Amino acid sequence: MDFQGKRKPHPMLGSFSYAVTGILTALLSERNMRIHLISSIVVILFSIYFSITRMEWIVILFAVGGMFSLELINTAIERVVDLITKEYHPLAKQAKDIAAGAVFLYAVLSVIVGGIIFIPYIFRLFE
Repeated sequence: MDFQGKRKPHPMLGSFSYAVTGILTALLSERNMRIHLISSIVVILFSIYFSITRMEWIVILFAVGGMFSLELINTAIERVVDLITKEYHPLAKQAKDIAAGAVFLYAVLSVIVGGIIFIPYIFRLFE
């Protein structure tokens, strides 16, 4: 309690609140975040349908979580660059392009991992 008898919010709860607000802001404002969300839901439904192994679940969850994390970092970098300069600057472009490249690289890796996990299950459907 503070000196006026009011309860102070717990600092950790405030941090979680800010984090959730950031995620929701990105989901509402960034098309790619919504694409990742839909893709993740499809992947999770496939995982449930195919009853993938525990280790495969771990890999899938890291792929999904990593993708969201990188997209959030990319969005944050874009916002900071836009905040600093509205004018074209080659370093600003490079910062945005490099961050987007990291997301793209991880997305390609995630698709490959998904293929390695799900293609055998899909082939078994047709046997």
